[in-house]
Amino acid sequence: MSPSPTPDGATRGWIIPIGGSEEKENNATILERFVQICGGRDAKIVVIPTASKLHDTGDRYRAIFTDLGATEVDVMDFDTRRDGDEPGRVAAIKACDGVFLTGGNQMRLATMIGGTAVAKALREHNANGGHVAGTSAGASFLSEHMIAFGDDNRMPHAGSVTLAPGLGLTNRVVIDQHFTQRGRLGRLITALAFNPFLIGLGIDEDTAAFISPDQTVEVEGSGTVTIVDSSKLKFSSMDGAGPDDPISMLGLTLHVLIRGATFNLHTREASAGTLAVSKS
Repeated sequence: MSPSPTPDGATRGWIIPIGGSEEKENNATILERFVQICGGRDAKIVVIPTASKLHDTGDRYRAIFTDLGATEVDVMDFDTRRDGDEPGRVAAIKACDGVFLTGGNQMRLATMIGGTAVAKALREHNANGGHVAGTSAGASFLSEHMIAFGDDNRMPHAGSVTLAPGLGLTNRVVIDQHFTQRGRLGRLITALAFNPFLIGLGIDEDTAAFISPDQTVEVEGSGTVTIVDSSKLKFSSMDGAGPDDPISMLGLTLHVLIRGATFNLHTREASAGTLAVSKS
């Protein structure tokens, strides 16, 4: 599902995929910045823990965001697809400043929320200036093209990744998480072989790609964000590859960004950002 159009006079909200295992206590810079973007002490946040099988996930994030200063934090879980069409849940999404999708299994999000009135409300919320963050499985779900399953620590091959429709806040990127920790470069490259239009975002644990309203990726956290750009692709063997055959792709551009570095999704240009300023 594609992003909702931004109404005249409105500014799209931030989209914030997090690579999972973000610091929650001693140096919670990622979650703290999310709260500040949502309004700080005036922030009203909705937590959706549906991806998780743990019963206390929603309550845990409610406590974290409350401790970080948010004035109101509601937990909105989904047990059936019928929940996704409840008018009260739609109204709560429209009334909040930010939505946070927890980790777990992204296919639970897709099957419970995808195609419902709440999914539409989330896209409209972001188009109207609301902010949406997701960690781990929640991060994968944010984009139109979602990595549903895949092999870790493998060379790129056609059978190494399964794509499915995501929430559709952006159609520019495909997101993978726990990236360096689980060796997922091969499956991210394979996802781009299926659709070279996309930009691959491989996000490490305790790291986030803050995508601003002007489509600039800003890196926050202790790890790296790997950008794989296929806009200059010269050759791909994907069309003739079997499920277990290795894939050849010539002309890929790869950037590795750390905290303070940026990447513009329009121009596809990377910058050291605040890192360059600090060394000048």
